[in-house]
Amino acid sequence: MQGNNLQSNNRLGTVDIHFTTTAVHGTLILERELEEADLTKLIEQIDEDLVLSADMPRDDFLVSVYVGKDVGFYSDEYFAEENNESLDFDDDDEA
Repeated sequence: MQGNNLQSNNRLGTVDIHFTTTAVHGTLILERELEEADLTKLIEQIDEDLVLSADMPRDDFLVSVYVGKDVGFYSDEYFAEENNESLDFDDDDEA
């Protein structure tokens, strides 16, 4: 399953969810720290809204939680543009 942004009034972070035959694994990356009670509520909400709604049998929902910040978004298109720009610079050097 692809990652989903967790939102209310402001962005909290990103979650990636992966289903196996016996368990569901989640990686939750928060952009700020949450109180333990808020964190467990958030994980329960993810379980109810995303995991259980997938209607996949599972024995457990295992979640790793990290706190970090977004430093960028990269894609094949980004790297293609970077490669084209570096080719343009090479042409200028030869002139």
